[in-house]
Amino acid sequence: MASQSATSIAVQRSLARQRRDATGLAFSILLLLAMLLTLVILVVLLVDQVTRAIPVFQERGVDFLTSGLSSNPANAGVFQGLVGSIVMGMLVAVLCFPLGILTAVYLEEYAGDNLLTRFIDINIRNLAGVPSIVYGLLGLTVFVAFFAALGFPNNGRNIIAGAVTLTALILPIVIITSSEALRSVPKTLREGGYGVGASRWEVTRQLVLPAARPGILTGTILALARALGETAPLLLAGAILGTFSTSGSLQDLFTGPYTVLPMTVYDWARKPQEEFRALTSAAIVVLLVLTLSFNTLAILLRNRYQKRW
Repeated sequence: MASQSATSIAVQRSLARQRRDATGLAFSILLLLAMLLTLVILVVLLVDQVTRAIPVFQERGVDFLTSGLSSNPANAGVFQGLVGSIVMGMLVAVLCFPLGILTAVYLEEYAGDNLLTRFIDINIRNLAGVPSIVYGLLGLTVFVAFFAALGFPNNGRNIIAGAVTLTALILPIVIITSSEALRSVPKTLREGGYGVGASRWEVTRQLVLPAARPGILTGTILALARALGETAPLLLAGAILGTFSTSGSLQDLFTGPYTVLPMTVYDWARKPQEEFRALTSAAIVVLLVLTLSFNTLAILLRNRYQKRW
């Protein structure tokens, strides 16, 4: 009797495992189909844009990258938008990365687990989900107005105001990704540092930050890549749709009118001339290459500094 009971229990467990495996297999297939559908849509869009852009690059070549904005499609290029995006990316990196990483270090390594810390963490995560157009309104009403009050030309609509607006947009993302990278560091590493008499600052600087560096670098660079593709906040924060000069002084570059690649794409897509359709696709390809370059850099840095525990 005992043998039959044991056999019955084993059979029941085997059948239960089979039912669970069948459910898991169905869910895995569903996930795979969703991924394949997403990839198919992405490939179709990429092929369509690249197909439209190839004739522009074949006809114009490097001239398309070195020519400025123009109402004549035969002379129009992305040089000014490309310069604006690069300068914007540098400003956002300088403003956002130190502030975001230091905030994450404080929250994870120094702040206690109390009601205030949890309140701050919840609000940071909520801010990461706020639509980008809201940050554009923030940039218009706060940052642009601030620079206008200081007497900056163009009513405060300059690339610095745009960079601060994008900094506010991606700062919660940088804080969250940096915090997750710091949390992934084993506690035993910290305990070992404290065990040999190191202070909290020494443990954080010499052990925790180097160990969390791959995740921090990946998160910050991917956040910057997102910022470079934003259009809505900059529409409100002063980016122009027309031409502007990149041949003036450095002061003119930072305080005068500015534009970026997403604005160029938006402007050309609205024009009625058929010639601008191909130019729009070519500008999209340039923007994709710039964004993918940052993503590739993030992957290389992650693989370079990644440690396995």
